[in-house]
Amino acid sequence: MGARCSKLSGCWWESQFKPTDLESSDLENGNKSNQDTIPGFCEYTFEQLRVATSGFSVDNIVSEHGEKAPNVVYKGKLSNDRFIAVKRFHKAAWPDSRQFLEEAKTVGHLRNERLANLIGCCCEGDERLLVAEFMPNETLAKHLFHWEAQPMKWAMRLRVALYLAEALDYCSGKGRALYHDLNAYRVLFDQDGNPRLSCFGLMKNSRDGKSYSTNLAFTPPEYMRTGRVTAESVVYSFGTLLLDLLSGKHIPPSHALDLIRGKNFLMLMDSCLEGHFSNDDGTELVRLASRCLQYEARERPNPKSLVTALIALQKDTEVPSYELMGISQGTASAAESLTLTPFGEACTRRDLTAIHEILEKVGYKDDEGIANELSFQMWTNQMQETLNSKKHGDTAFRAKEFSTAIECYTVFIDGGTMVSPTVFARRCLSYLMNNMPQEALGDAMQAQVISPEWSTAFYLQAASLFGLGMDTDAQETLKDGTTLEAKKNSKS
Repeated sequence: MGARCSKLSGCWWESQFKPTDLESSDLENGNKSNQDTIPGFCEYTFEQLRVATSGFSVDNIVSEHGEKAPNVVYKGKLSNDRFIAVKRFHKAAWPDSRQFLEEAKTVGHLRNERLANLIGCCCEGDERLLVAEFMPNETLAKHLFHWEAQPMKWAMRLRVALYLAEALDYCSGKGRALYHDLNAYRVLFDQDGNPRLSCFGLMKNSRDGKSYSTNLAFTPPEYMRTGRVTAESVVYSFGTLLLDLLSGKHIPPSHALDLIRGKNFLMLMDSCLEGHFSNDDGTELVRLASRCLQYEARERPNPKSLVTALIALQKDTEVPSYELMGISQGTASAAESLTLTPFGEACTRRDLTAIHEILEKVGYKDDEGIANELSFQMWTNQMQETLNSKKHGDTAFRAKEFSTAIECYTVFIDGGTMVSPTVFARRCLSYLMNNMPQEALGDAMQAQVISPEWSTAFYLQAASLFGLGMDTDAQETLKDGTTLEAKKNSKS
């Protein structure tokens, strides 16, 4: 990752990766610049993906159920600074390596701006991994069901529906009409706030998985009968997504259809949208959802007709998605656009192991010049015990025994006889290693109080804020740390 991996020249996959014949895959609905930025599909080594994800660190997990998910998705960063999403399958998921490679290569052939495109895979021993473009602005589930700043606007909901229909239409036209478990967690937002369909759902079902992991109330009726996914089943699932967009909630289709039949469709609508849409538009989207949710599969529309119907409903088409979403363009990747030092990069990646290595290497060098005025009377047995606690803390920190390090450094800090920003920094990281970001933030801020121009204090605040999910604040603090370090380096 970053500083640890050699930079690549020319075609960046030529020397490091095993390219396939899929490098000329087509990009449709996109432009030339998009085509230039999406690499051809290639096979990665397990070691490359291990390094990219900081050893598959739990801090890099971005999948819905975290470590408990059967197949975990990690955020990673390649040596050419490209951010990626890495899906690591359970050991038993794909016993047939040839089948896995064939499936991955077929999906990797697809290139479309409505997809979070598959750019590679890894198949070594029992390991089966997929590599896709990383989408930095969360999932549709997050923006619909767990929004913080503002609910999703009506125009944006209509745009999401259209873009997803276009994604399904494209895939259908390329012979990949089947999509497994289409739901709000499969819809991701890129750095411009545009919704994209995750490519992971295009892979055929593996031995340990189910085509529908959601509640049976949301499962297509024919799947309940036969256990098989069809193109019409995907349209049914698209209908449940339309209900999500209409209501801002995950409403079972049977309940929604009862309301629609009873002419009570306004009871379906998200109360946050009141006054922001016309009854005609609402009625049309409800009618489209009910067509998708028909019991008989043959009565459902196909993706192409969905696109036609949704184009006619679009609003505020001249307004960029990031404005409709209420996010700054590129907000999630602001820190990534900085020229970061190794410390800054480690914070951005949430790479606590790398931060530990940096703090160990620097030692107590940054404590030089910090006033520690001690009277002669303070050189007592108690003082010696305090110094011993610091020494024991350093030993535990070096050995990565972080709980012990917290205890020892706390004794030193509570002794109150010496002031050391480095001790606060080390206890901060120890807290982060123990999944205690709030306590870590307190220590990082205390280190800044003692040494206001110390970039390490800002970097550790950023790492703590990332741990608390406060990414925007973390990125601003990361900028401050980068500026301070650059200023210090210019003087030296």
